[in-house]
Amino acid sequence: MVPVEGSEFDMGDEHGDLWSDCGPVHRVKVDDFYLGEYPVTQELWETVMGNSPSFFKGGQRPVEQVSWENVQIFIKKLNEITGKHFRLPSEAEWEYAARGGPHKNSYRYAGSDKLKEVGWFYNNSHGETKPVGLKTPNELGLYDMSGNVGEWCEDWYSGGDYYQECQRTGLTEDPAGPKSGSNRVGRGGSYFNDARGCRIAYRGNNTSSRRNRRIGFRLALSLRS
Repeated sequence: MVPVEGSEFDMGDEHGDLWSDCGPVHRVKVDDFYLGEYPVTQELWETVMGNSPSFFKGGQRPVEQVSWENVQIFIKKLNEITGKHFRLPSEAEWEYAARGGPHKNSYRYAGSDKLKEVGWFYNNSHGETKPVGLKTPNELGLYDMSGNVGEWCEDWYSGGDYYQECQRTGLTEDPAGPKSGSNRVGRGGSYFNDARGCRIAYRGNNTSSRRNRRIGFRLALSLRS
């Protein structure tokens, strides 16, 4: 797990060329936390769960074809084994970490403006996931934050109205997202996405029971854990 020093940052599409739900930009503060260096691998999933749901097989490839609900079961079992309090990152934590945390930058992708340097996407993946950690990490040492697999976040998804409400607040501290919804947030884009879909500010979403070969997850841990 990589320590992420909390701070304030501007969340949202600062370049103004993504979809409307990716803005407006608003000020957010997050506390210190830990985030997984890599997306959860198939090897770790199988160790905890005893099964291998992924379409693209390989122990060091990211696990996929796991729903948000499946992930909650995995996390519960992992916490029972380890005595820790692992969880999914909030959408704000995910974006803050992808941007380099306190090393703030204006890159479009996690660690670079050149996606091919840091991520697997439609133009270079040959239509499949890749073993984690093969591309350049971002400033925090986090790999595969852009591309390879999308990553579930804890938050319910809401469109631009939620971001507008946050903007009106002025500064939102450790936002947990809307109180309810029908879909959960997914971030980072995948091997199947074009470059825009792998942008740091891009927001995906799916129902919590949805499973497909393009989305996995990354673990977070509160500092007090």
